[in-house]
Amino acid sequence: MASDVYFWNLRASLKAPFHKRMRSLLKATGAHKHIESGDLAAVKIHFGEQGVTGFLRPLWVKAITDFYAEAGAKPFLTDASTLYVGQRGEAVSHHMCAARHGWDPMVMEAPVIIADGLKGSDEIAVPVGGRHIDDAFIGSAIAEADLLISVNHFKGHELAGYGGALKNLGMGCASKKGKMQQHFSTGPVVKPENCQGCEACISVCKTKALYIDEETGTIALNPERCVGCGGCFVACRFKALEVNWKIGVQEFLERMMEYTVGVLRTKRKPCLHVNFVMDVVPDCDCVGFTDAPICPDIGIVASLDPVAVDQASMDLVDDAPPLYPSQLPFGVMPGQSKFAAIHTHVPESFGLDYAEALGLGSRDYNLISL
Repeated sequence: MASDVYFWNLRASLKAPFHKRMRSLLKATGAHKHIESGDLAAVKIHFGEQGVTGFLRPLWVKAITDFYAEAGAKPFLTDASTLYVGQRGEAVSHHMCAARHGWDPMVMEAPVIIADGLKGSDEIAVPVGGRHIDDAFIGSAIAEADLLISVNHFKGHELAGYGGALKNLGMGCASKKGKMQQHFSTGPVVKPENCQGCEACISVCKTKALYIDEETGTIALNPERCVGCGGCFVACRFKALEVNWKIGVQEFLERMMEYTVGVLRTKRKPCLHVNFVMDVVPDCDCVGFTDAPICPDIGIVASLDPVAVDQASMDLVDDAPPLYPSQLPFGVMPGQSKFAAIHTHVPESFGLDYAEALGLGSRDYNLISL
């Protein structure tokens, strides 16, 4: 059955400026019918890694937090910590990164709460029973919220091919352990040449999988003990431990979609998904820079169906004229898959077929322009 996806092409006027048009878009989805007074509403956002300039503008997102606050909810902006060591690997740096990028609670009238706690281990296990994932480890603040709104910068992604609602949910809401489960099934890659022998990683390894090799005086790993919690990545300041990208892209996508099942199972009410199909760049807002867009700004799409909203967004991008210069290979025409042309390693369906098979939503949709 086709799902309804609502689309605004960014046209505005003095009588209908951005805030009013956004309110009309959100109201069209029926999301307001599921808001009760006092509901704690998690607005899942990507605050942007340091060096990125294409992340969502706080002013755009404020229209969404205002919509929920006016309906009686208590919105908060949230994200979970990253596996890699960057500006968002633990809550203190993550908060500062968000503040530098303009996510000021006093301006947004919504606080920033890092979903998986100080060091990425504040999580709730949610039964999934999938092909790959038995229990999904979801950031506690997201799992415990009454409402969940995924607000997504629709763009390319260097591993998944594209990033939208499904990735923001499945990967973005997972704790460090959850992200580890999706990316690989073995422990970290050990780089003994970088090890300083400080034993900081050993002190956080609860299963004693890490130890100092007596012969070399550097770090070593017992993979049979490793549970993939990811704590060692934050503890190590010398890049002696790195993510082991061993899982194939298809399996990675399937694991991510199963995690999305886990995230949505924490909610008894429908979740809203809003894709900003603007500044459509080739890679994620995690990479530390923003490359040139591959197509013009298209608009904003919203739906209660995360599969449909991503499929509609991808179709809009593919149908749009290409922009050069960009990473997009010359000769790509409207109607061809732009993300597939850039990220040639990704399966043709981008995991959307598996998401549909899991019951996350429908790839068939009715695009309703407002």
